[in-house]
Amino acid sequence: MGMDDATWARHANPWSGWSRLTILPLLALAAWSRLWIGWWALAPLSAVLVWAWLNPRLFPPPHSTDNWMSRGVLGERVWLTRHDDPALAHHRPVVRALTALSTLGAIALLAGLALLDLTLTLAGLAVAMLGKLWLVDRMVWVHHDTAGGNVPPATGKADGNITS
Repeated sequence: MGMDDATWARHANPWSGWSRLTILPLLALAAWSRLWIGWWALAPLSAVLVWAWLNPRLFPPPHSTDNWMSRGVLGERVWLTRHDDPALAHHRPVVRALTALSTLGAIALLAGLALLDLTLTLAGLAVAMLGKLWLVDRMVWVHHDTAGGNVPPATGKADGNITS
């Protein structure tokens, strides 16, 4: 996604994090729409991909990161840059398991979309979303475990608030 410091700061806005959860269901709906609109389904698919890119850039940096979603996003950034840090080693097995859970859900979702099986599609979507939300919760822990819960230096001030 090519997210720089400013984009990560904007993505820490809880509106960005929560609205980003719409991407997987919208992708599923766009793929399913091929039944109704044929090749025109590429239009909603393209719109969802634009939304996925635009979302972390759309919202302003939050006035406070004192909320679950902002801390999850900040923890994700920490994880992406420091996942090999020995201080975070206790998170690795859980992150791997949750990534595997999300991946299994995504595979089931893709199979359901390919087979046009509504039950498999919805089950895969539910499992993938459960894994994603649980992973966000783990990233809140990662955020808490790094720098005493302060924002990583690259994203803002150490008091937990982000400024532009």
